Amino acid sequence: MTAAGTPAGHDASCGVAHGSTPAGDAPERVLVAVFASPVAGALLRLGAELGWRPVLVEPDPARPAPAGLPAGTVRVAGVPELTGELAGAGADVVVTDHHREELGPLLRDALTRPVRWVGVMGNPRHEGPHVAALAALGVPAADVARVHRPIGLDVGSRTPPEIAVATLAGLLADRNGRPGGFFPQ
Repeated sequence: MTAAGTPAGHDASCGVAHGSTPAGDAPERVLVAVFASPVAGALLRLGAELGWRPVLVEPDPARPAPAGLPAGTVRVAGVPELTGELAGAGADVVVTDHHREELGPLLRDALTRPVRWVGVMGNPRHEGPHVAALAALGVPAADVARVHRPIGLDVGSRTPPEIAVATLAGLLADRNGRPGGFFPQ
């Protein structure tokens, strides 16, 4: 056995997987899902399991929150309401509906915050509507280019939970400086 409690010849990841080595302190993570949708619900549920603090931004008070949100989910009507760590360097912002008329203003506001990452879901074969929406608001091209699209790993997702898994896997890869995908053999 090594000093860390893992058998000799095994790396620390094996010890974490078997529960014999603590995973360590994860940096503060905040997952901001923009727009109440089934994908947002799955993102926030799974994200909470992975250590993200869940936040839902929904500007329409008449839209119900997705079912089954984790305890402690913060709901706000707009990005300006996000303060402190909710809009800081540990925050990842994922827009789950690119058809909403509030898309441009919400993305513009997110880009003014010191968030770590901003992305919009959508079909990679078409230019995202966020480009025109942000240009119409006078957002500089360099800021528009900070918006990731497509997002997540290309695993052929079809359902909200599958889309959430692919998105969160992509965020984890990005946070860890990895390209995502299978390990080389």
